[in-house]
Amino acid sequence: MTQTIQKTLRDSAAMRWTALLLLALAMFCSYIFMDILSPIKDLMLSERGWDSSAFGTMQGSEVFLNVFAFFLIFAGIILDKMGVRFTAVLSAVVMLVGAVIKWYAVTDAFIGTGLEAWFTNNLNYIPVFDELGVSPFYGPRTEIVNGMEVVVPGMPASAKLAACGFMIFGCGCEMAGITVSRGIVKWFKGREMALAMGSEMALARLGVATCMIFSPFFARLGGSISVSRSVAFGVVLLCIALIMTIVYFVMDKKLDAQTGEAEEKDDPFKISDLGQILTSSGFWLVALLCVLYYSAIFPFQKYAVNMLQCNLTLETPAADSFWAQPDVTIIQYIIMLLVAGFGFASNFQKQSNRKYILLALSILSLITYCYMGYMRQSAESIFAVFPLLAVLITPILGSYVDHKGKAASMLVLGSLLLIACHLTFAFILPMFNGSTVGGVIVAYATILVLGSSFSLVPASLWPSVPKLVDAKIIGSAYALIFWIQNIGLWLFPLLIGKVLDKTNPGVTDPTQYDYTWPLIMLASLGVAALLLGLLLKVVDKKKGLGLEEPNIKE
Repeated sequence: MTQTIQKTLRDSAAMRWTALLLLALAMFCSYIFMDILSPIKDLMLSERGWDSSAFGTMQGSEVFLNVFAFFLIFAGIILDKMGVRFTAVLSAVVMLVGAVIKWYAVTDAFIGTGLEAWFTNNLNYIPVFDELGVSPFYGPRTEIVNGMEVVVPGMPASAKLAACGFMIFGCGCEMAGITVSRGIVKWFKGREMALAMGSEMALARLGVATCMIFSPFFARLGGSISVSRSVAFGVVLLCIALIMTIVYFVMDKKLDAQTGEAEEKDDPFKISDLGQILTSSGFWLVALLCVLYYSAIFPFQKYAVNMLQCNLTLETPAADSFWAQPDVTIIQYIIMLLVAGFGFASNFQKQSNRKYILLALSILSLITYCYMGYMRQSAESIFAVFPLLAVLITPILGSYVDHKGKAASMLVLGSLLLIACHLTFAFILPMFNGSTVGGVIVAYATILVLGSSFSLVPASLWPSVPKLVDAKIIGSAYALIFWIQNIGLWLFPLLIGKVLDKTNPGVTDPTQYDYTWPLIMLASLGVAALLLGLLLKVVDKKKGLGLEEPNIKE
């Protein structure tokens, strides 16, 4: 009798994908908290007095310690020395601690406390950082407006404390990012690695849509406005993320016991190993592509809902209508999950008839979701479609890279789509202001294309890193890329806020901002990414990096 023996957990497709699911769910929760305040930017102004500069500075603070305290570099060292499972749990704990601090900062309990007074009177000037223009806080300042000196208020105390918590959260979140990438390499190397990375990111990005749907829902729950409820929702999810990483810890430890890989002891990290990374031209091109691409997406997400509020003609449904009821939010989210579920499942069907049936159901659900978003006249519901097309096509792209290659070419295509979308938001969408139907159609189409362009990065860029560096320093390579990426993620939310305030003097209504110049700035990042992508194709062909070759050799 013949008996099939599974040598390790890694050899079992079910166990590989279970490990991936645990990591992806943890990132799903972190993505929700990352943008938890983005869809309620207008409420932060009315409820906590945060203008665009305060909002942007707080949002950029997420990666401040990663950039200026080099925490991500240390995170890579921790990952290489201590292994995936230890670092995964550590990152979840750090995220939760930072999230709790941010939650307290926006609660009513913080108002009127001695801590609020301390933050009001302190951290208004940070030596060296202020001189360099990179301080995560700012105090009152005098500006000349229409020939008169005007005192501009400093950063609100709640925004300062929220920024402190967000810095801590950011350390854990970016540590989790490099840990997940390393974990997927560990479980999927030589197998469907690009498909796995694409699938993980597709599921994680559902967190963006979930945030856009439920953050305003909780903020306005029961007819009273409370921004702290939205943040509390994110904190609860991060508790769930911690549980997911603990379960993964158990699985990963069992895998090491089966393979005999003493991950924490073999190939100890040495600073000299960084030289192998820093001397690779391919690595630098990939890293710069990453920072340009992500800087044009993640900071935009933090302002996208407000941008739509400013450019679309939206009329709030009557209070007694079906579309104004809170239950509609739950129904719409269920339909969103159907879009993602049907689309994602279609990638794994071997029978073509089942595949096309699931695709048809996914498209039908997407049309239904878009119709509901239009009827609700809700900017956050409209932008929530951002990751849905990515959920459908990211696994397809990942599978294509696994079997056919062309990773560098996909990055070039992604850059072209990025440029087109931001320029559409800047110049074409405002032309439809006043047209209720036309503006929403343009918005939906552009958001879906932008989301699909974003899916090209995890499917093509991240699986390319193992081709550029030795396996024992993959963690450090990912850490360096994330550190470079974080420079953009810190800088551009801050810049968008400052550009908005500078180009909209005297505007007090948060739905009346002109977003033209911030969007042109983001489109210029896409142009730079396009040029680097073309250069990467040249370098890949010249040096034989293998970026255009498939991951799975058939």
